[in-house]
Amino acid sequence: MIQMPQTRGRLTPDRPLNDLTWLRVGGPADWLFQPADRADLKAFLAALDPAVPVFPMGVGSNLIVRDGGLRAVVIRLGRGFNGISVEGMRVTVGAAALDAHVAKRAAEAGVDLTFLRTIPGSIGGAVRMNAGCYGTYTADHLKAVTVVLRDGREAVLDAAALDLEYRQSSLPEGAVIVEAVFEGLPGDPAALVARMEAQLKKRDETQPTKDRTAGSTFRNPAGFSSTGQADDVHDLKAWKVIDEAGMRGATLGGAQMSPKHSNFLVNAGGATAADLESLGEEVRKRVFQHSGIELHWEIMRVGEAG
Repeated sequence: MIQMPQTRGRLTPDRPLNDLTWLRVGGPADWLFQPADRADLKAFLAALDPAVPVFPMGVGSNLIVRDGGLRAVVIRLGRGFNGISVEGMRVTVGAAALDAHVAKRAAEAGVDLTFLRTIPGSIGGAVRMNAGCYGTYTADHLKAVTVVLRDGREAVLDAAALDLEYRQSSLPEGAVIVEAVFEGLPGDPAALVARMEAQLKKRDETQPTKDRTAGSTFRNPAGFSSTGQADDVHDLKAWKVIDEAGMRGATLGGAQMSPKHSNFLVNAGGATAADLESLGEEVRKRVFQHSGIELHWEIMRVGEAG
């Protein structure tokens, strides 16, 4: 077994990951590392054998870990990385801060980052996926990120260097996002809170927020998020083409395409990662057969089959 560096954080071997993902599936990681702070993370990566792969993991809201687990050191940031500070219209946040918390803290200070309120997950994942909703994306407000590179060096990357596109970005291999700087627009705190409450109400009415899901399963074929506006066009929305292929409510083992919103893959009880991924692939196949449209996964799938 490879010798692991000394650390002030928590380093756990053969750590099952199922309880760390929203879908509650996944085999073990070779190691799970929860660094105490940025210095601990930098020292650990600098000392870790360069041949050992690392996988930065947020709160597991947009992730399927396959049943065989991950042959890597999974890095999960915690309390030492969730700070939120506001200066003028600039909001500096740790990568482990939850998107919803950032939106609320910014709103209290009169800064509009309300689009983050209904996005599940943490800021590191929002940056990596260029998360967005209601027509606004992380890229619209992100100014810079601080990362710890695989060799332990720290770097500040301008947002333009991340090639942020619909649900994707380019980051150096093995880089761990530790901090992000956003710039919002000014807004009245009470009005911003009211807008977020309306967004939450709409989300709860249309999405299976009480079920075990990982957010939207597939990217919209149109190449952009729903805007939430009354004149939004649905022809090339993932849920629409899934419906038209007859896959709303479809099941496989313990996996189901939600009857409430057909672009949400649900662990309806006892699902394996294989159930979920296989059902997703069946949906992709049926949609392609029906409409010639190729759906692309929005949920990240990693690890080895069981």
